[in-house]
Amino acid sequence: MSGHSKWANIKHRKAAQDARRGNLFQKLVRTIIVAAREGGGDPAMNMRLKTAIDRAKAVSVPMDNIIRGIKRGTGEIEGAAYEELTYEAYGPHGIALLIEVMTDNRNRTTPEIRALLTRNGGQMGETGSVSWMFERKGVIEVRGQKLDEDALMACGLDAGMTDMESSDEGYTLYSEPTDLHALQAALEGAKYAVESAETPMVPKTPVEITDVDVARKIIRLFDLLEEHDDAQNVYSNFDIPDEIAAQIEE
Repeated sequence: MSGHSKWANIKHRKAAQDARRGNLFQKLVRTIIVAAREGGGDPAMNMRLKTAIDRAKAVSVPMDNIIRGIKRGTGEIEGAAYEELTYEAYGPHGIALLIEVMTDNRNRTTPEIRALLTRNGGQMGETGSVSWMFERKGVIEVRGQKLDEDALMACGLDAGMTDMESSDEGYTLYSEPTDLHALQAALEGAKYAVESAETPMVPKTPVEITDVDVARKIIRLFDLLEEHDDAQNVYSNFDIPDEIAAQIEE
């Protein structure tokens, strides 16, 4: 099993940013719309929809909004037609970026994303230029202090866990994406507090950034991309050590 979870730290930072964004509800409802459109409106039969609903509930999206999103996805009520796009790009210091968006107008979104990159030391890449640097994984965060690590590991391994790391508030467990919901069910059945269960793109080999100025530029670009109205997820392979991060925050 691995050491301390960098993924948990990245996610917690992202969650703090999400909480400040006025359009978070809208982004989560879009995820519900697309999930319902592609897999149907029953979360028991559509795991992607179930995950989207769980994420929305976790940040208190009103149930009326969730229900309307499902109905828009299934065609019961009319609404904008969203499509999913993934942009591959490079940032300062050559870091890799994957930018997942949902948009009702790609002719608006594509030049806006390209302009953000160009103005902040990045550039759009060709299809396949950086995606090979990432792999999709099931990632589950279990909250709790003084958990029995051996018991948690045994539970996880029996349900398809492939790796486990400690985090500041508990543990981060990894699996194949197809095993995510079985692992989540096993953990919840064993009464563990599952904080989140997602299938993000995780970098195969993180790139450590030790120059403070470069780190600032990377974080600025990353934040601007995440704040774009159509951006759903932004993934990168940069790793900023704690001591560099502390200097940035000063």
